[in-house]
Amino acid sequence: MLLCGLVFPLVVTGFAQVLLHDQANGSLANLNGTNGRKVGSYLVAQNFSFPFFFHSRNVTLSASGVDPDITLANALSQIPRISGATNITQGDLSSLVSQNIERTSLFFGDEYLNVLRLNLALIHNFQTTYCSTPPLSYCE
Repeated sequence: MLLCGLVFPLVVTGFAQVLLHDQANGSLANLNGTNGRKVGSYLVAQNFSFPFFFHSRNVTLSASGVDPDITLANALSQIPRISGATNITQGDLSSLVSQNIERTSLFFGDEYLNVLRLNLALIHNFQTTYCSTPPLSYCE
């Protein structure tokens, strides 16, 4: 019982901390690089509701309600709304989406985008919009 209840979990936790440190700690995202304020986890959906951010999938479309990813089509369909709210051109937003596409396998997998990663890229690439205009003060 001591082996299964104490030793094994400690050994697994130790290996996880050494080999997969970020994943073992929840894959936390920082607002401005490594020293920025923690704003969420790449592994769990965040509740983005403002019109100037990309939104996660509707909870009813996700089995668990915590899916952090959206399809490419979903991301592209949100571009007109974000462009209207921020005055960032639709072409610039399309380029940002293209740069943040991930795939389920190395070359041929389904395309998806992590919403938190995409919104952090949005803040980083368009700092004049997201950092200086209240209420869009998302930079530190």
